[in-house]
Amino acid sequence: MRIRGNLIIISGPSGSGKGTVCKAMFDSMTDLHLSLSATTRQQRVGEQDGVDYYFLSRPEFEKMIAEDQLLEWANVYGQYYGTPMEPVLNAVNQGKDVILEIDVQGAFLVRKKFPTCVLIFLIPPSRLALEKRLKNRATDSEKEIEQRLKWAESEIQQVAYYDYLIINDEVEKAAYKVVNIINAERCRPALLDIESLMNKYRV
Repeated sequence: MRIRGNLIIISGPSGSGKGTVCKAMFDSMTDLHLSLSATTRQQRVGEQDGVDYYFLSRPEFEKMIAEDQLLEWANVYGQYYGTPMEPVLNAVNQGKDVILEIDVQGAFLVRKKFPTCVLIFLIPPSRLALEKRLKNRATDSEKEIEQRLKWAESEIQQVAYYDYLIINDEVEKAAYKVVNIINAERCRPALLDIESLMNKYRV
């Protein structure tokens, strides 16, 4: 009975566990559609175009910007990252719920275009927990970790503008809460074929 799907955005500081929670969530909800980002950065060993990212040249990406083909985009350390609009719209119009794992800036840009999108903010239980996770990843220098922690402070200040806040103390619990939010949002009358429902009650 659904006439369209939801656009669900999951944000949170680097190290908040967004990817891990999303994976657990997809294990229990196989009917979700994960939005794929486009980037101009170099393709890494083992990555596949159209699977990990849409790998584009700089002129290709800038053409998409000029033609308003992106839901959101940003220039990060000299490389473009963004969300192609067409695949997302196609999925939503087919009644599928689309998950976007993007930062706060991107989330607000998407909300300007789609005010009904659902914003979920994921965060570790404390700054100490976040710092520990960043260090355990062993992918960043001490300086980079400090920068990420400072950036996390500014991101957390935007939580009030989100629809939901989830404390990610345990992955399974956090994923369970996200799944419950998605199921609740699916019950909104605006997403349902009310006319078909009413026909079942007409004499």
